[in-house]
Amino acid sequence: MSEQITLEELQQSIREMFGAKDAARGIDGTFMWLMEEIGELASDLRSGNREEVALEFADVLAWLVTLANVAEVDLTDAVRRKYGSGCPRCAQFVCACDTKRKP
Repeated sequence: MSEQITLEELQQSIREMFGAKDAARGIDGTFMWLMEEIGELASDLRSGNREEVALEFADVLAWLVTLANVAEVDLTDAVRRKYGSGCPRCAQFVCACDTKRKP
């Protein structure tokens, strides 16, 4: 991978590196791995170790991309459709939703 990578490039790289194993594991198994990594991220966020937190964010992203690959979802397209015009709830580029509500 180059120094900078797009979401599309990351998804393709993960597919090339792990695609066969990911397909064999399936959606359920992949989702469980994603949840495990999210738990590890939560633990590291509490610990305050910035390097470990950064690496866990990378793991969570990789497993999210893996799950999208197994589910045959193009993340770049999905993100563009959902957030490309701004907040999906209020339709403003800078969200103007009430802070007590999820945008």
